Amino acid sequence: MCTDAAALVEAIRSLAVRGAPLLGIAGAYGVALAAARGFDVAEAARALEGARPTAVNLAVGVRRAEAAYQAALARTGDPTAGAVAALDAARVLHREDAEASARMAAHGLALLDELLPGGGHRILTHCNTGALVSGGEGTAFAVALSAHRAGRLRRLWVDETRPLLQGARLTAYEAARSGMAYSLLTDNAAGSLFAAGEVDAVLIGADRIAADGSVANKVGSYPLAVLARYHHVPFIVVAPVTTVDLDTPDGASIEVEQRAGFEVTEVMAPQVPVTGPGGGVPVAPLGTQAYNPAFDVTPPELVTAIVTEEGAVSPVTPEALAQMCAGPAAGAPPAVG
Repeated sequence: MCTDAAALVEAIRSLAVRGAPLLGIAGAYGVALAAARGFDVAEAARALEGARPTAVNLAVGVRRAEAAYQAALARTGDPTAGAVAALDAARVLHREDAEASARMAAHGLALLDELLPGGGHRILTHCNTGALVSGGEGTAFAVALSAHRAGRLRRLWVDETRPLLQGARLTAYEAARSGMAYSLLTDNAAGSLFAAGEVDAVLIGADRIAADGSVANKVGSYPLAVLARYHHVPFIVVAPVTTVDLDTPDGASIEVEQRAGFEVTEVMAPQVPVTGPGGGVPVAPLGTQAYNPAFDVTPPELVTAIVTEEGAVSPVTPEALAQMCAGPAAGAPPAVG
């Protein structure tokens, strides 16, 4: 349990709290917590924002709660009123995310049925995008879950998602809990699966979508996009509008978090004596240097569609994303083509 913002920062950095939508919610509650405990709210907000630099939802949640705090403080001069306002803002964001999740699921299933008439979808997913990272039932996983409930999901292929195995530990758990037909595969088996003609669509989430439609997501997503393009399989990104960052012009402008090497050189094995510096069991020689980016970036030309709570855009263009982010007042999102 996190009793102050510093503990929440550590929970976010260690991935005890993770997933783009949930990070936004947690960031907002973290600001409210700092305000309620009498800490420096601006300082806590900056620490929270910096905990996972690639995930834009975290900054969105932090700034919304911080703005509510500052507005109430300026209006009343009462820090307690500011704390209440920050908490209210966090609760609103939490509720909005749950509502957005349901709408994304509906839009995503409609898109799948349009691209793949007849049902029997075999969907490949990466990392974890379900209820464990959302105020609702998730993003990409929520679409697959809707297909399952509608009787149109034949198989959910679950990438294990090395090195931290979010697919194996979390997505497989959520699929099993929901009674979905699923199979777990190592990330490097995906090519074989495509070659065998066993994938109808790829569904992933996102941690940041740049203004040009470049998508930063858990490392391993970009190779799936390349495989999908070669094998003529739709590659679909599902994320809330808050993940679209129009202030980031393109993929090259996205800061990609580099994580500790021990996540690659060691494995975590419960009830097994640990000897590695990171607290795991070493699987590489002592002193091995590791390359461990948390995310990779998929260019828009490899993305078939981006699905948000406002609808789907395809082809993915800066104009289409900007129109979607402008909301209903700017008109309906472009039709999927």
